[in-house]
Amino acid sequence: MRIALLLSVLVFSMMALPSPHVWAYRDHFTPEQKALLDKVQTLRIEAIALTDKGTADATPIVDLVARRMGELGYGVVREPNQPHDVVIKVKCEQRKTWEGTTAAGGDADLPDAPSRLWKGPACQMTYLLGNVKVKWQNEVRTEFEDAGQAAQSANAGDPEAYAMSKLREALETYEFPLLLAAEWGQPERLLTVLDRSDTPQARKIKILSLLGEMQADEALPKLREALKDRDLAKQAIGAMSNLGKEGIPLLVDIMNTSPQPELQAAAAKGLGQLGGMHGDASVVPPLLVKLQDAKTDWSVLTEVAWSLGKIPDKRSIQPLYDLDKKLQALRDPENISLKKLKEAVFWAIKQCDTWDQYS
Repeated sequence: MRIALLLSVLVFSMMALPSPHVWAYRDHFTPEQKALLDKVQTLRIEAIALTDKGTADATPIVDLVARRMGELGYGVVREPNQPHDVVIKVKCEQRKTWEGTTAAGGDADLPDAPSRLWKGPACQMTYLLGNVKVKWQNEVRTEFEDAGQAAQSANAGDPEAYAMSKLREALETYEFPLLLAAEWGQPERLLTVLDRSDTPQARKIKILSLLGEMQADEALPKLREALKDRDLAKQAIGAMSNLGKEGIPLLVDIMNTSPQPELQAAAAKGLGQLGGMHGDASVVPPLLVKLQDAKTDWSVLTEVAWSLGKIPDKRSIQPLYDLDKKLQALRDPENISLKKLKEAVFWAIKQCDTWDQYS
């Protein structure tokens, strides 16, 4: 029984830990390299297109990448001897050969990492800083793996040309310019795009996510504005949860006054992240008030409990036990929301009630 309890606590602890920030991937740079990346302005694009019939013209790929990077204000040079800060390398293949990351760890765990299993059309992207090939490596793929079959089904004729055209379409929608600006530590470029009236909503959501991952404190004013947009509010709260302590009062206000339980829950989660990140126990009292409010939605209570567990404080122990007692009296095995709330409260109690034994 005791072993099962310990295993449960371990599982809940892993669930409660915040996911690693993409910003952490910059840690492998030296201070000198980071300083160079922060000032990246001029790029050179090198591309290669490989089909079953051999090398194809890669000029359309170079033009596409240059144009899209230009959307963020980057300049592009065409000749190798012209001064440039980084070289973006793009390798597009009709039938991909493996040149990707390891099976796990580093960029291999990112959503856009090269796939070991994919053998169909793909473009792999990386960049050079000076003569150093950086570990950053992303991949875009077509929806089909066999270009011959896909071209035949689409009555497109030449499968080689069809594969390359579909890869260019994928590069048109893939947000590699935003990812590179974040990778290079240039939030001001992302903020400029965010502020444009013609920026699509999906792109704004991606930018807000990246600003949070970058822990870009200068983005806080824009995030405050984004809260007024119903479609962006949740993403803005998530981004604020990774910034400085200045966002705590605003998150408390959202948790207490928003008419949407979804935003209340996001704010409560954000308070736990900020409190845990900065060791700031000032978030505990407002979380406890919310915990003891009988009108609080279960989904919000769940995030409040997780957050209290991330900031172990003796003031939380009795309110958590009181709530746990009420929850144990509720018997509804089919209620998923109730089950999640019980798990969160159980974990938070273990964190808070045993904290002083290890501190």
